[in-house]
Amino acid sequence: MVYTMVWYVDGGCRRNGQPGAVAAAAAVEMLRGGRAWTFTRDLEQPCWQNDFTAPTTQRAEITAIILALEQALEGYDRLDTCPQIDLTIHSDFQYAVKCMDIWLSKWIDNDWINARGRPVANQDLIKEAYSLENRLIELADITYKWVPRAQNEMADAACNQALDQQEDDGYSC
Repeated sequence: MVYTMVWYVDGGCRRNGQPGAVAAAAAVEMLRGGRAWTFTRDLEQPCWQNDFTAPTTQRAEITAIILALEQALEGYDRLDTCPQIDLTIHSDFQYAVKCMDIWLSKWIDNDWINARGRPVANQDLIKEAYSLENRLIELADITYKWVPRAQNEMADAACNQALDQQEDDGYSC
């Protein structure tokens, strides 16, 4: 028996890459009967860290994929049986889908150097997503799909709510 997991993910950043930027990621698992589980994560780091990387949309979108992969693993652990999983992660951000579906294997083969001869941007997060994917690969067929923004409204709304909350809480560097 195959257990189907369908996720919609979104990430967002306000003041992208700038001082005072806030970013969040959201992952929504679609359940039977039209129900959904929603998970969000803020992309904030203490400003006093020397290696602080200002949040960006790209980092938020990859973090949303990480969040979905983490929750898929946790969801699998809660199942009473050990079925094969058909896991589909939908994103309206082509960069994130291409990172996981097209470019990842090339970057690994090229020792994390991109086509321009530079180190791959956001490779810390891409490597984290890849590590989670490898943990799931024995259990699941994983598909990343691009969808138009209009088909990703629940994840977009959850992400914007998390961003609003960060701004309401006054988070900023």
